[in-house]
Amino acid sequence: MRTARLIGIFCIVGSLVAISGCGSELFDLRVQNETQRTRIASLESELQTARLQLDQAQRQVSATGQQSTVEVETLKTKVAALEEDVAKKKSLIAALQERLLHGGNQLPVELSSKLEDLSKKYPMISYDAGRGMLKVSTDLLFEKGSDAVASPAVEAIKSMCAILNSEEAQKFDVIVAGHTDDMPISRPETQARHPSNWHLSAHRAIAVLNLMISDNVASTRLSIRGFGEFRPVEPNVAKQGNSKNRRVEIYIVPQGM
Repeated sequence: MRTARLIGIFCIVGSLVAISGCGSELFDLRVQNETQRTRIASLESELQTARLQLDQAQRQVSATGQQSTVEVETLKTKVAALEEDVAKKKSLIAALQERLLHGGNQLPVELSSKLEDLSKKYPMISYDAGRGMLKVSTDLLFEKGSDAVASPAVEAIKSMCAILNSEEAQKFDVIVAGHTDDMPISRPETQARHPSNWHLSAHRAIAVLNLMISDNVASTRLSIRGFGEFRPVEPNVAKQGNSKNRRVEIYIVPQGM
């Protein structure tokens, strides 16, 4: 009898330790994310300062004209150093943001398998299992310059939402990120609704989010980001854009990220 009680106590303690371990991992992840956000904010402030210094140095170089003096050469060296500093900070910020958004996010096998099947059923959707990310071409989601989801894409989004509402996905949040190519918005009627590519990318992400809400994905699980033309996956061609850059990415991440 005493042995049975001891076994019961050990089982309860073991369960509590397991739960505590999971909570600790989630806490550590959140602390890590908050540290990255703080570092990004600090770098962005440093980047702004470096840009101001660079602009001032470039103005000084321009003001000296073409004279070949020690002062001019010193200023040019300063400009080159500042340009390198700005480039490094931009690169580091981008890397930290990338890691914060979807750094190595592995989903449960059952959920990943369902998303893989979804991408096979709908050619407009591709799935990256290593990042827990779905990518949808906006050329198939929206008309040019529009944020209204096209009818042929609605079925695909509904199927995706059914998976996101499944038991395997309930403990995950969803980030919807909109992207455009680098073609500037020129038509007045489009500019009235979307003044810039940033607006268009965010509005398209919101349109997908609203459709997901209508398909019963909980609002508390959803957030959006709009990157405009500034996160291309391939080079744009002479202001003619690139269809691969016009996309909506959907990241499935642990709750609270």
